[in-house]
This record gives sequence, C-alpha cells and structure tokens, in this order.
Amino acid sequence: MNDDIRIPQIRLIAEDGEQVGVMETRKALEMAQERELDLVEVSPEARPPVCRIMDYGKHRYEVSKKAKKGKPASSQMKEIRLRPRIDDHDYGFKLKHVEDFLKHRHKVRVTVFFRGREHAHRDQGRGLLERVQEDLAEVGAPEGRIQDEGRNMVLIMSPK
Repeated sequence: MNDDIRIPQIRLIAEDGEQVGVMETRKALEMAQERELDLVEVSPEARPPVCRIMDYGKHRYEVSKKAKKGKPASSQMKEIRLRPRIDDHDYGFKLKHVEDFLKHRHKVRVTVFFRGREHAHRDQGRGLLERVQEDLAEVGAPEGRIQDEGRNMVLIMSPK
C-alpha cells in the first residue's frame, strides 16, 4: 500500500474501476494523493502488478463486514428470569420472548429465582417451569430435568 510498493511500474485501476494503464508507481501514488485516497496493490503476482486507487480504510471495513455476514449464526444461550408469583400478562410477555429465541435457533435458560420467604414455596417455581415446558412444547424441547441451584430453579430449552 502507498509507499510500500517498491515495483517501478504498475498497472493502475482508478477508483471508479476504469483501467488507466501501465505507469510509473511514483505517478500513480501522486494521483492517489491528489484524490486523498490510497494506492493499494490488488494483484502482486501479475506482471506488472495491478494496483487500485481506493479508500483503504473503507475497503477493510467492507471486507470484514462480508466476512461476518458469511458466517452462519451460531447457537447462543439466552436467559429469561422469572419470579415464582409472576403475573399472567408478564408470564405471557416473557414466554413470547422465549418462543422467539427458540425460533431463531437459540437455546434458552429459563430461571425462576427466589428471594426471602419465597424459598418456602419452591413448588410454585417448579410448577411455573413445568408450565413453561408445556406451553413451549411445539417449538422447543427441554434439555434435561428442572435443576434446583440454591436460590434458582433452572430449565434449559433447546429448539426443535
């Protein structure tokens, strides 16, 4: 790129894609600097090497964006936290989020967390997780049993 190109003659392509032709590297570098762009060696194996006038920062950004776009979305673990005495509307709202996550091929960790005297009613938490399991039977399947982890009860759902 720019001053790192040591070859005396190059084949130049302008920023609009038009072939300018074979010219001295120094002249091509001056042309790029006049337009406030970079001279980038595109094909070093060719004789003479092919260089292009472009905004190198923008080019690197677009290449990285294409690389990210090409990768398949890997499955992620999402988490939804519930309380044992959750209201029906709030339950429906959170259930919709879990359903969306499962439809987008993500695993979901549904956690019921207990505070204070709620620990005495752990059966409500287990019932809530069983209800989640039944309501999401069409889009997801449990990945094991309901786990009791101290303050929390956890159910991991994976997409079908």
